[in-house]
Amino acid sequence: MTGTGHEDYRMRGRDPALLEDQQLLRELETLHRTRHDTLLHGSKDALDTHNTRTAQLEGEYLRRHPKRHVLAGRTREGARGRGV
Repeated sequence: MTGTGHEDYRMRGRDPALLEDQQLLRELETLHRTRHDTLLHGSKDALDTHNTRTAQLEGEYLRRHPKRHVLAGRTREGARGRGV
């Protein structure tokens, strides 16, 4: 870090535990929307940062919503039923 503290924020973003639900969802939506472009055209560092931040935010979402509604078609059994 070089003194202002802003570099650390840009590299990692705010602690997901400190985000309000709407902020958390907005950040997740942005990451999911930019994922493909980052994979195809981002540097290794950009992809590593993207992976880390995605894991942090998704982990926080799952911690907050352990009993979220899971669609039957998004389970292994449901996928087998589709012939996938």
